[in-house]
Formats: sequence, structure tokens, C-alpha cells
Amino acid sequence: MSEPVNEKTLRRWAESLAGVARTGLGFTQSQYERERFEEILHIAGDIKAAADDGIADVPDATGHVEEWMKQIGSGVPGYATPKVAVGAAVTNERGELLLIQRADSGVWLYPTGWCDIGYSAPEVVVKEVEEETGIEVEPIRLIGVLDGLRLGVSRIPLYSLLFFCRQVGGELNLHPLECSDAGWFTRDNLPSPILGAERWAEPIFAAIDGEVRDVFYDALRRPVWKNAQ
Repeated sequence: MSEPVNEKTLRRWAESLAGVARTGLGFTQSQYERERFEEILHIAGDIKAAADDGIADVPDATGHVEEWMKQIGSGVPGYATPKVAVGAAVTNERGELLLIQRADSGVWLYPTGWCDIGYSAPEVVVKEVEEETGIEVEPIRLIGVLDGLRLGVSRIPLYSLLFFCRQVGGELNLHPLECSDAGWFTRDNLPSPILGAERWAEPIFAAIDGEVRDVFYDALRRPVWKNAQ
């Protein structure tokens, strides 16, 4: 008997279908094609509703469709792509890693944030870490590029650029809306529940130990589309 499809895979399918449909709506001038793309959006909405809330809530999937429709542009601005975020793997002089407990979900992760327009990615890293934790950092280098949907950190498509950083000042002073807790941890005493450590912990602590590696990224699925993980 085959295993059921997990929620993470259903969300990926839904967002991929919605991206194709939104991009099509951004470029087409044909009313016939618009109707077909809108139908695809409704199917994608059903899939996402089933993934997020269960099959009983599929009749309420119009909310997802309405949100996707608001994001449609014309031509190149309407080409649907993942959002971009940054993550900060911050170490201190003791070789520990800075982790925060997210106020919204209660899970532990390194500091993250959306890439704001007008800032470079490293500048967003510096800004986000200080705003969330009070810690001042210096970005050293990019060490990872992660798919947020596969990591499980997001329910919308995003790529997260993970920077290795060094603390240069500040002290823990948590943003009350972003963090419920924070601290410095070694690889042997990571807090729980923690998100995605099986993907990022080993390369981060390798960087802390002084290793310089190529940028890591999610393993390529073979075949790219059909693999469920």
C-alpha cells in the first residue's frame, strides 16, 4: 500500500501550480487562457487548503485564490518567483551558535528575516539580528542557500540565504514580537523543538570550527519534480 502524500509536498505542488497560473495571467491577453489559468488557481487552492487545514476545509479554498489573484502583475513584474529571506548563523568568541525561539511558532532557529528593498542581503542580516536579539554582528561569508518550503520554515515559496557571522558587540535584548527566548548553544546542547537542524547544523558548526567549504544547498531531487521530499 502506498504512503499518503505529506503536507509539505502538497504545499509545494499547490504553490508551483499557483506560480504557473499567476505567471500565465500576467502575460496572456486571451480571455480563454485567463479562464483556464484561473481554474488552475482554484485547483491549487484546493490542494493548499487540504494541506493546511485538512480535506474538510477545501470548500473554503477561495481565500487562497483571492490572495494569489492580488499578487498578479503584468508582464515581467507578474512572473511569479520565490520571495527572498536571509538567515544568520552567528557565533561568539566561545564558538557557540546564537539561536532564537520564534514567538509565532515556539520552534528554535537561527535569526531570519525578509530581504527589504534598498538593503543588500548582508545589510539585512546585520539589521535583523540586532533588531531581533540586540546582538551586533559582522557577516563573514555566505554558507548556504535553502528552500524554505523544503526546510519547513515557510508555507509560501522562499529562498533563504544563510550567512556565517561573528558577534562584534551588543548583548541579548529580545524583540518581544519576534522572540520568546534566545541563547548561545554548542552542537551538543541544541534546544528543542528545533527546526531543520538536520540540514544546517553540520555545515554551520563546521564553519564555526574554521572550515571553509563551498556554499551548501538542498540536494537535487531526481527526477526534479516527482520526488516527494
